[in-house]
Amino acid sequence: MDQNTISQGKTMAIISYITVIGLLIAFIVNSDKKNEFVKFHIGQSLRVWILAIALSIVLGVIAVTMGMGFLRILQWAPWILAIMGIINANNGKLEKLPIIGSIGE
Repeated sequence: MDQNTISQGKTMAIISYITVIGLLIAFIVNSDKKNEFVKFHIGQSLRVWILAIALSIVLGVIAVTMGMGFLRILQWAPWILAIMGIINANNGKLEKLPIIGSIGE
């Protein structure tokens, strides 16, 4: 991938990690341009936010039924992954995120 493609898509790649709304904005904007750098980061971001929703549901059920509310600290994991994705996008890297980066390929 050439440097021009990366520099043109950097902003949308970063926006894709900023909540699900940012993911939708990046997806809609990139549907016209078809930038491969943005497409990669949209895929990584989608994995992060699916994980966030799944963790929220599972940990909520566990906290209520088993009284293990301390496990709710794990809900911060997607935010940490999103920050890692933002750093990768800002640096122009195409690195997969740990643990979830290869899911669904």
